Amino acid sequence: MPPHAPDSTGLGPEVFRLPDDAIPAQDRRSTQKKYSLSDVSKHNTPNDCWLVIWGKVYDVTSWVKVHPGGSLIFVKAGQDSTQLFDSYHPLYVRKLLAQFCIGELQTSAGDEKFKSSTLEYAGEEHEVFYHTLKQRVETYFRKQKINPRYHPQMLVKSAVIIGTLLLCYYFGFFWSQNVLLSMFLASIMGFCTAEVGMSIMHDGNHGSYTQSTLLGYVMGATLDLVGASSFMWRQQHVAGHHSFTNIDHYDPDIRVKDPDLRRVTSQQPRRWFHEYQHIYLGVLYGVLALKSVLIDDFSAFFSGAIGPVKIAQMTPLEMGVFWGGKVVYALYMFLLPMMYGQYNILTFIGLYILSQLVAGWTLALFFQVAHVVDDAVFPVAETDGGKAKIPSGWAEMQVRTTTNFSSRSMFWTHISGGLNHQIEHHLFPGVCHVHYPSIQPIVKATCDEFNVPYTSYPTFWAALRAHFQHLKNVGLQDGLRLDG
Repeated sequence: MPPHAPDSTGLGPEVFRLPDDAIPAQDRRSTQKKYSLSDVSKHNTPNDCWLVIWGKVYDVTSWVKVHPGGSLIFVKAGQDSTQLFDSYHPLYVRKLLAQFCIGELQTSAGDEKFKSSTLEYAGEEHEVFYHTLKQRVETYFRKQKINPRYHPQMLVKSAVIIGTLLLCYYFGFFWSQNVLLSMFLASIMGFCTAEVGMSIMHDGNHGSYTQSTLLGYVMGATLDLVGASSFMWRQQHVAGHHSFTNIDHYDPDIRVKDPDLRRVTSQQPRRWFHEYQHIYLGVLYGVLALKSVLIDDFSAFFSGAIGPVKIAQMTPLEMGVFWGGKVVYALYMFLLPMMYGQYNILTFIGLYILSQLVAGWTLALFFQVAHVVDDAVFPVAETDGGKAKIPSGWAEMQVRTTTNFSSRSMFWTHISGGLNHQIEHHLFPGVCHVHYPSIQPIVKATCDEFNVPYTSYPTFWAALRAHFQHLKNVGLQDGLRLDG
């Protein structure tokens, strides 16, 4: 649910002059019924969309069709969307929620089955830090007359990335008869595939690429064109990872199965082979892109879950993009090169695997250095009155669980798609990543003012060393405390 605004800054309230039929009749009667999580969970489609925000229940079905952020409004339909709502919307929007309120959430005996999606952070009184920070960042964009959701460099950058990928694909598979040259082109193609993920679809699926809902959706769907599912990515990354960053059993990015090849927190079981994970994971990270394309998306589709995250119901459009993307990818990436390419099947498969290994390594290393390091905490949920809770506010935990690197380098900002400003991204996911260097001093100063630890490594290589050192530390020690 990105910031809403058709004006020049993206921060004005004009868009919320709602038509009368957009406000449910029961809201105008100020009904305060009590609903359980089970009640809310039944309203989990775009045509019947309820959300829980700060303990109140909202029926936003009538707003779905005109929501400026498109499908992100129902990415957690039927669930608690407090963190996503707050992180994507300007402060004034919360005042407008009353128009959709239909009641309050109440504790129910059946809440346990919704455990993985109902973790509570400290209440609103602990969000003074975030409130202050948002005021300052919104004031900056307003004074500079900048639309935070758009930057013209994105269009040029996207054209270069996609154009280079297509050229490497054509010349590497259909034109070149030199295997070494084709290997080089396949490697560049793999890097550009990762760049589609970091620099194009990442902003597109966060609603921070453009004000245009259609263009934003198309740019988010570029992930489908390079083999993975944008729908599944939104479920795992937007609904899961951003809501529960670094929290074991909640964040799907650090989920484990016992036994698992990776151990990232002392709360997870340790096996003898974890002693060597800082060595073998550097190699295995390369297969993550292949695993996502060939296994993970289909597993999520048929199981209905990504680790602890239960995926939302697909709309007909999303179903079409999911399967259509798989078919198009199979046709152009496998069938055409095998039929009309310069190489036999075995050589082609080798080139394809090389491209995917490069993509996997690039994506894994850029994403891992942001959260899986000793300087990032791994919060442990506490049980209070039958509810799982984190004693700190959500925004403060976003800073504590996240690190930056090379924050003053525009080169690394563009290469990483803004992942070098991961703290700013987690606090303001609806802001285009090209703007992160501008708001970084505001975020850093506010963190210092509120005594919130802000970690930024001087270089990417320093962050990379910290990641593998963390893997070594947690792989060797049973008693290592990483929960802050």
